[in-house]
Amino acid sequence: MVLFELEFMIIAIVLVVLMLVCFARILLGPTIPDRVVALDTINTLVIAFLVILGAAFNAIIYIDVAIVYALLSFVSTLFISNYLEAKA
Repeated sequence: MVLFELEFMIIAIVLVVLMLVCFARILLGPTIPDRVVALDTINTLVIAFLVILGAAFNAIIYIDVAIVYALLSFVSTLFISNYLEAKA
């Protein structure tokens, strides 16, 4: 049982490290589309993190929050992309 929880924690730590790498891309990205892609990647990693937490703690509420967050993330990415396309 402890090994099972350790695996979830290792996965969660890896996801957080990947989020930090993407955050560096947001700060250092040469163009705005690069930053938008990095933000979308962070959103995807947050969704994966919530699913891992839901599985680790056996709580379905994390999965529900991940689904809602995924829908909002998708819509916000569409709006940002539409704005950038209209601006160009």
